[in-house]
Amino acid sequence: MNRHKNFIFHVALWLLIWSTAWIFSGSDIQFAVENGMALVFQILVIAILIYYTVPQLLLKKKYIAFTIVSLITVFVVTLVLTNVLPNQILGLENVDQVPGPRFGPGPGAGGPAAGPRFEDGPPLDVNRRPPSRFFINLLLIAIAYVIATLVEIFLFAQRKEEEIVINKNEALQTELKLLKSQINPHFLFNALNNIYALSAIDSGRTQQSISYLSDMLRYVLYECEQEIVPLYKEIDYIENYIKLFCLKSSKTYPITTSFSIENQNIQIVPMLLIPFLENALKHSNIEKVTGTFINLKINATENSIDFELENSKPEFKVVKDDVGGIGIENVKKRLAILYPNRHELVINETSQAFKVNLKLQLNE
Repeated sequence: MNRHKNFIFHVALWLLIWSTAWIFSGSDIQFAVENGMALVFQILVIAILIYYTVPQLLLKKKYIAFTIVSLITVFVVTLVLTNVLPNQILGLENVDQVPGPRFGPGPGAGGPAAGPRFEDGPPLDVNRRPPSRFFINLLLIAIAYVIATLVEIFLFAQRKEEEIVINKNEALQTELKLLKSQINPHFLFNALNNIYALSAIDSGRTQQSISYLSDMLRYVLYECEQEIVPLYKEIDYIENYIKLFCLKSSKTYPITTSFSIENQNIQIVPMLLIPFLENALKHSNIEKVTGTFINLKINATENSIDFELENSKPEFKVVKDDVGGIGIENVKKRLAILYPNRHELVINETSQAFKVNLKLQLNE
């Protein structure tokens, strides 16, 4: 369908060009008769180009074949236009009979050395001839062919760029869905482990933890299907996650949170912050209580979100389970896709603490 549109565009373009030339010639009928066939053959070579040489040769990167076929096409069409059709259509046997002004020696002109003379000027050189009809036709056909080729190349490049953008967006969406699918099962795995541990301690707390889990699952299964969510929902999820973790023991864990939010409804990508908290709970050895800590701060304005999380590091690495967390790499990938050039992630690690500071610019 696009090829038909391109062909119609080229036909309209050359009709406009020749109509303009005809108007400036004084709307002479002789001009239309002599150049009408040139227009017809220009349309012919454009059709060959659009429907054959471009799709079958040029776009398939057969450049040598395209060049050879193009040269042959232009030459043959010009030859037919010049030497065959004009004589048949005009009823002439040779081009010398084509009506038009001719200069040459005439009776009493003084022989071959003499010729027409402008007043007070030199004799007109009768040996100088205008460009041949073949050369003029070749120029017209070649110009039409080259212009059509350039337009086709430009349109093809534009379509490829659009396809690249579409494919890139589809690839990004696919990667985001994959990253989110990695997060959700891991969250469920951790939550069920916590509830399992709690069930052996206190059945009443187990019921409360199931309530927290229910709210969290509702957020994960429904709210997280949206591209962005209100910040307060993400914070509710984080608070429920901490409560669920703390319920598995009667100890008071040294976890502090601070939320300073100007507008609860500012938007954020869901499940972006929780992996940092998961890692902190897993690797800080917070169950030991003594000598451990987790400090979480979120400050948000209308235009930015500042997330800061610091946790203690045990002297010796603690292995919780065989299943690794999603980790920071997942978050980095999501940030690169969702907040390109609008985020700053700084991670500082010492022998005593691990600190993450993430700044998000909400306005593009």
